Amino acid sequence: MGRGAIKEEESEGKRKTWRWPLATLVVVFLAVAVSSRTASNVGFFFTDRNSCSCSLQGTGKYKGMVEDCCCDYETVDNLNSEVLNPLLQDLVTTPFFRYFKVKLWCDCPFWPEDGMCRLRDCSVCECPENEFPEPFKRPLPSHDLKCQEGKPQAAVDRTIDNRAFRGWVETKNPWTHDDDDTDSGEMTYVNLQLNPERYTGYTGPSARRIWDSIYSENCPKYSYGETCPEKKVLYKLISGLHSSISMHIAADYLLDESSNQWGQNMDLMYDRILRHPDRVRNMYFTYLFVLRAVTKATAYLEQAEYDTGNHAEDLKTQSLIKQLLYSPKLQTACPVPFDEAKLWQGQSGPELKQQIQKQFRNISALMDCVGCEKCRLWGKLQVQGLGTALKILFSVGNQETGDHQTLQLQRNEVIALVNLLNRLSESVKMVHDMGPDVERLMEDQIAKVSSAKPGTGRLRRIWDLALSLW
Repeated sequence: MGRGAIKEEESEGKRKTWRWPLATLVVVFLAVAVSSRTASNVGFFFTDRNSCSCSLQGTGKYKGMVEDCCCDYETVDNLNSEVLNPLLQDLVTTPFFRYFKVKLWCDCPFWPEDGMCRLRDCSVCECPENEFPEPFKRPLPSHDLKCQEGKPQAAVDRTIDNRAFRGWVETKNPWTHDDDDTDSGEMTYVNLQLNPERYTGYTGPSARRIWDSIYSENCPKYSYGETCPEKKVLYKLISGLHSSISMHIAADYLLDESSNQWGQNMDLMYDRILRHPDRVRNMYFTYLFVLRAVTKATAYLEQAEYDTGNHAEDLKTQSLIKQLLYSPKLQTACPVPFDEAKLWQGQSGPELKQQIQKQFRNISALMDCVGCEKCRLWGKLQVQGLGTALKILFSVGNQETGDHQTLQLQRNEVIALVNLLNRLSESVKMVHDMGPDVERLMEDQIAKVSSAKPGTGRLRRIWDLALSLW
């Protein structure tokens, strides 16, 4: 062997002696960076934690403060399981909150909708006429069968209360695309208990087009370093709502169409929500945002008339509302779930609010383009509930901007708001109760598959990346 070759070999040996420790350091650095990036997804404007009375706790996967809110994950889970979810579950079954007034006909303002739902569960059951109050007994237009793929059995359950509701006004919401005439014959009452939010078979291009339009045109994901908190809030609200809807679809899924077997689709639950920590965090954020709107409207909701003609049920509704609004545990543990006063600051605040209002109105108008009747029902209800929360927090009673406008809500807005809060509450509870077991099960399955393919693990990928740098 020549002297040059020996020197080259010695030099290569020296390079190897420092290459491996250095590569190890790079691996450690990358691993810390990956975990830190996940863990450091902290609030972008709620940085003053001294105003929060919630403790920084957490024993599960999600610890510390819910991003951009004033409550930690463990407190939210405890409050939700022990207090809020049981109250909301009772509240949405009362006659007042059971019925939602909605226009279900095909009237997409953006494109001709062809209806892609293939299951009968996609349709909404109509209420019998004998449940309508006399003032609401008006002729209803015939079904547009094109909207329901020509299925005559895709009828809507339009069950309503025993008498007309009193004490409610018709008001416009600057955040939502309201139906032009809420008293028109095209509006109908739907019994939400008879039309649960669940899997309907609404998939494919038609369904994807809705969410693609929402995200790409009206609610783009904020880029790294984005300094506009209002745009981030809009994205997180829509992402949280989307995740909650997916959670309910996965939790009540048609596992076997031939035998009509329904149950939990854990693969879907993991793939759509649980394996994406940011989606879970956004769901918690949306829950606290809506909860804040409900608590801020305490004076209005406490005095509202929940009159359905059923005296015993109406008293129960009022009692449950007060228990929700004045829960000692809620007021002690998390009195201000979200601080809306931090937004719309500076000279550009009013202009920015108009811009985001327009974007959210477009999102609410897109619900008319949903090709599945039942999906359209729950989409309209939950987007209206979110629009009501935005109205409560940002459109009335803002002392800092000199807005002394009195809060006024439609009956439908209150129904949508409370039902949305219940949907989010159920989703958060499912994540807390089922999430760890589903994640372990799915990750074990993934690990078994990955073990047959060397080098597919996360640390292996990091290690290979480190070596590639050298």
